[in-house]
Amino acid sequence: MTESPTVAFPQNRTCPYHPPTAYDPLRDTRPLARVTLYDGRPVWLVTGHGLARTLLADPRLSSDRTRSGFPAPTARFAAVRGRKSALLGVDDPEHRVQRRMMVPSFTLRRAAELRPQIQRIVDERLDAMIAQGAPAELVSAFALPVPSMVICALLGVPYADHDFFEGQSRRLLRGPTAADTLDARDRLEAYFAELIERKQKQAEPGEGVLDELVHQQLRDGDLDHEELIALATILLVAGHETTANMISLGTYTLLQHPDRLAELRADPGLLPTAVEELMRMLSIADGLLRVAAEDIEVDGETIREGDGVVFSTSVINRDEAVYADPDTLDWHRPARHHIAFGFGIHQCLGQNLARAEMETALHALFERLPTLRLAVPAEGIPFKPGDTIQGMLELPVTW
Repeated sequence: MTESPTVAFPQNRTCPYHPPTAYDPLRDTRPLARVTLYDGRPVWLVTGHGLARTLLADPRLSSDRTRSGFPAPTARFAAVRGRKSALLGVDDPEHRVQRRMMVPSFTLRRAAELRPQIQRIVDERLDAMIAQGAPAELVSAFALPVPSMVICALLGVPYADHDFFEGQSRRLLRGPTAADTLDARDRLEAYFAELIERKQKQAEPGEGVLDELVHQQLRDGDLDHEELIALATILLVAGHETTANMISLGTYTLLQHPDRLAELRADPGLLPTAVEELMRMLSIADGLLRVAAEDIEVDGETIREGDGVVFSTSVINRDEAVYADPDTLDWHRPARHHIAFGFGIHQCLGQNLARAEMETALHALFERLPTLRLAVPAEGIPFKPGDTIQGMLELPVTW
């Protein structure tokens, strides 16, 4: 293992679908390196695919954000680290209890049942975009509304409130200051406290996941109000932000790879594999966070109790030992074992839903708009900085 004290994490990408060029030295020091966070704190950075899967399944690495030593990649994250978390930010047995409550709503079967509804939402958004006429801004017209409407329908959150919670989600994930992030978290929690209270007063529960949690788990004492608010917040924010970024960045990437897009158009049966390859290559959630709960001997090094451990998914998913020519977009490689959704007990709960949304959205978009193209030069289109979920800030297109 080679020390890399000059490499800071996270950093901005120079191309929206490639890891930052500053991470190039880390690819030569696999599977483990030392990097520094925004405040100068040194942490372990996992960069090897095999080691990542091993450590993400190791119970000696904790996801508890309140545990001493838990790494904060940004000042924003540090500001909310001590707040009540759910799913991603807790360990077993608390995590197991929460996940067991949610699993039935996010199974492969449930995602398949939702596909007709997802298709209707996709078609409605495309109808509106086409009726308005070219050019269009794809993020606001399509990529963001589709997953936002889907997760609202699934959870039982009024889509009429989407301007509010989408705005607060943006502030939470990439607000300019820590105070902005804290205020956004406070506003989202207050929103869900009020929504949960309204649902409690309903004589008959609605059909959303939150309605079920309110009228069963909360009523029976399996969840308290604070836990339910934290759970609702993570489900709503993660449920629309991640997929929205994948749709926008996936579209941009396909338009920048016309030969691969032509393959996809000629053989729509490639779409599920293409979505996996896009997940691998784009790795939009770059930087899974853990802290060592006890000493761990690995790769000739000792990760000490209290050490922060960060997993660079963008580098891990480009491991040459696993993926031949990893910087190339290839629909024909077996990419399903990427870790874009994480790995182990905290692997993304909504991955089946995300796949269904991605497949439906991309297929319909390029089928109905066969001449879709960028409306401005690619190098002029802004994308998100490296300290948040990766994606396009806007995507002007025409057809």
